Amino acid sequence: QVHLVESGGGLVQAGGSLRLSCAASGRTFSSGAMGWFRQAPGKEREFVAAISWSGSTTAYADSVKGRFTIARDNAKDTVHLQMISLKPEDTAVYHCGADTGASYHFTPVRPVDYDYWGQGTQVTVSS
Repeated sequence: QVHLVESGGGLVQAGGSLRLSCAASGRTFSSGAMGWFRQAPGKEREFVAAISWSGSTTAYADSVKGRFTIARDNAKDTVHLQMISLKPEDTAVYHCGADTGASYHFTPVRPVDYDYWGQGTQVTVSS
């Protein structure tokens, strides 16, 4: 079992920044890829960013490339999502996920690839 807890969400003006964190506990954190997804009201959960088990490979949705950065610290069992130049369309609940079956350099981008999810943290960007 892996338990994931997100933090760092909040209300920010357009153009502002936030840093989300996901703390993992339970099964060895470093065994698996990690990802961030978001879900706005009435919409499906969508991929935002992922980082491989090795930490050497990352993937981003086109809508966030150049603005968001994912990073992991296996020593502290955490993964972060640094978000800059936020836009109102970034408003959503952000969830982190763990894919414990991912190969070492793989970055899964589909929700079905992930075994565990956190409860999410709300990000609201005002115009």
